[in-house]
Amino acid sequence: MTLTQLSTFIAIVESGSFTSAANQLGYAQSTVTTQIKQLETELNCLLFERLGKSLVLTPTGTHLVEYAHKMLQLEREILLDVSSSEMPSGTLNIGVSESLCYQELPKVLTTFKKQCPKVEIQLQFITHDTFPELLKKGKLDLVYTLNPSIDAPDLTLLYKKEETLGFYVRPDHPLAKKKQVTEDDLNHMPLLLTEQNCNFRMMLLEDLYEKHIVPQIVLGTSHKEILKQFAIENLGIAFIPDITAKKEMEMGELQKLNWQGKDFPIFTQVFVHKDKTLNAAINIFIKIVKQEIV
Repeated sequence: MTLTQLSTFIAIVESGSFTSAANQLGYAQSTVTTQIKQLETELNCLLFERLGKSLVLTPTGTHLVEYAHKMLQLEREILLDVSSSEMPSGTLNIGVSESLCYQELPKVLTTFKKQCPKVEIQLQFITHDTFPELLKKGKLDLVYTLNPSIDAPDLTLLYKKEETLGFYVRPDHPLAKKKQVTEDDLNHMPLLLTEQNCNFRMMLLEDLYEKHIVPQIVLGTSHKEILKQFAIENLGIAFIPDITAKKEMEMGELQKLNWQGKDFPIFTQVFVHKDKTLNAAINIFIKIVKQEIV
């Protein structure tokens, strides 16, 4: 059994076919087929079966998936932490909240690449409800997220910093000059919110419903750039993290409302799985986050 065979096996599982896995890995399809046959021979089992046109994992194949992820994760950790050189190498898989890619993450990664030029960064956008499982399976090494405070037994918190949410409008919006804006002012106002499973949206809607305010949601999307652009075009009030609107505020395109309603506490947080070994690359990343994000 080789790591190459396990990597090919996972590529087939994730892509859904031998052909897609071969294209993804840059192999001939016959090479992929041979690797899986060798793996099945060594394990004395069938990993996949075809049901019509569908490729389906057998129960044994399903059992192998978790082990394969762990083996490939260990390979990445060895490359990142065990080397004849003091400089880490290999791949660091980071799950990140889209909101942090506007200001915070670019600064962190610029400094990180200067200190760890041999480390390849792989970024994946995550949501609060999916990233714990990705950490458990070893698909991610760490998660850099912007969310309400998260406390989960399977996660280890490495960094936490309080952030804020705000309501943003074009400067000539009717509420822009109001000295105090509360939930009552949002009644029947067009709102530009994040997607349905986002904690930001759920916190606001829960608050409005408690106060019997009827929200008029005209747009829901995970892309903050779209929310900001709609607000600039005077199509509604964008409810977004303050760190995502700094540029538009400086340029005078958006104005933050003077919100006096309920607070919506959120935090920049960095997590790893509780069983994760903190290799050199992760330690350097955390150190840079603490230095750069002030």
